[in-house]
Amino acid sequence: MGENIGAAARVMGNFGLSDLRIVAPRDGWPNPAAETMSAGAFAEGVVTPRLFDSLEEAVSDLTYLLATTARQRGMEKPVFGTARGVQALSNQQGPTGVLFGAEKSGLPNEAVALCDAILTYPVNSTFASLNLAQAVGVFAHAWADASHEAAPETGNPPAPREQLIGMMEHFEDELERAGFFFPPEKKDVMIQNLRNAFTRAGWTEQETRTFRGAIKALAIGRGKARIQRD
Repeated sequence: MGENIGAAARVMGNFGLSDLRIVAPRDGWPNPAAETMSAGAFAEGVVTPRLFDSLEEAVSDLTYLLATTARQRGMEKPVFGTARGVQALSNQQGPTGVLFGAEKSGLPNEAVALCDAILTYPVNSTFASLNLAQAVGVFAHAWADASHEAAPETGNPPAPREQLIGMMEHFEDELERAGFFFPPEKKDVMIQNLRNAFTRAGWTEQETRTFRGAIKALAIGRGKARIQRD
């Protein structure tokens, strides 16, 4: 809903956050209701909305991403409370982000699988419902309240999400050709498990290039072996 996006933008502006990325909004964009609820955050340039057709496109340049969800979803990912989540973001060298889902449905599993860790709030378990703007506000306040120290520089920059997704898709394509995804009805779950493992690793750009080279070498080698056997 436009009202949720506008209210989220308003609270972002209150706490100094300006980069709002919107993926395929249900009610389209621009949205008059969002503009009204933003209390001028959009009109005055305090918050810059950017529209994307897909989640992969929206997070392509990010090197670290937190998924906000109340449940771990059975995924082997680090789970942070607010303070530790803010610290994890602060420790990164490259651009980072926090992913929020639709108010009614939250984040789908495939979106959580693309994230490095899970961010959850210590809400009352018997009354845990937060609307989108409230959820954004909890994080925004924690971010503004924290003291941030620059992460130490290393020789290899962290891999942006676009590069990591490309590596995972390359690997999945070769696994498909090798007949790994069997039975076919379990393919989505198998891919989700693989991506969970990959996103926990904290890849650098050099590491993704090296791994893609290894995938290519294995694929070529497998093909040569088949030719020799024939």
